[in-house]
Amino acid sequence: MPSTTEITVPQLARLVGLPSAPRLIDVRTDEDAAADPRLLPGARRRAFAETASWAAEHAGKAVVVICQKGLKLSQGVAALLRHEGIDAQTLEGGFEAWRKAGEMLVRADRLPARDAKGRTRWVTRARPKVDRIACPWLIRRFVDPDAVFLFVAPSEVTAVAERFGAAPFDIEGVHWSHRGAGCTFDTMVEGLGLGSEPLQQLARIVRGADTAALDLTPQSAGLLAASLGLSRMFRDDLAQLEAGLALYDAYYRWCRDATAETHNWPSAKTP
Repeated sequence: MPSTTEITVPQLARLVGLPSAPRLIDVRTDEDAAADPRLLPGARRRAFAETASWAAEHAGKAVVVICQKGLKLSQGVAALLRHEGIDAQTLEGGFEAWRKAGEMLVRADRLPARDAKGRTRWVTRARPKVDRIACPWLIRRFVDPDAVFLFVAPSEVTAVAERFGAAPFDIEGVHWSHRGAGCTFDTMVEGLGLGSEPLQQLARIVRGADTAALDLTPQSAGLLAASLGLSRMFRDDLAQLEAGLALYDAYYRWCRDATAETHNWPSAKTP
């Protein structure tokens, strides 16, 4: 049984991908990280010996610290964070337990370089509809909670990517884009190693909405309608993104927890 300052793999797995998920901090040694450079979804690598220099960034947030086996490094860092008033737990069994359980691990080598504030940067066309909201949602919830998204004129996406160290997505001729019948969301789910069944199901819904294949899933038409409505409600792309995050949070929770549930008007029989 874990202590009050530990969280188990199943408990953490239920929180990953939710807007209320704790921040995950990977403090494995460089040697351990080199042996398997993948990360837990949303995790960021930090040097355990430099905890004092970055602890304040997590003030007011719940944190889970991960080392290789859930022992001295993560427990020491979590104790230091708690000393600073931060709600910090460790992952029972650490990275090894998460990997052994077959939980999702993100391909860190596929991510763009982080900026001076430690955030990944991504750039795409302005005036998003489906893919260009779905992909930022995926990144924010499963890759980098602090990711920066730049919405620019279509003709300038590639140049902005080069000048500002951002990863271009959902334009022709770049890595993160449509492939075959799939949309960019499909490419990211597969390429980043996020192939859980709920995300695979969500990917089918997004693909149907984004590629005019509305018969692909019963939910695709509804997603398209909601997406087009959001695009007309907001002139500011970042405001639209923030509103769209809640939409995808709802679709993800349906895919994960509610696909078997039905709803109808209750009919009470009169005796």
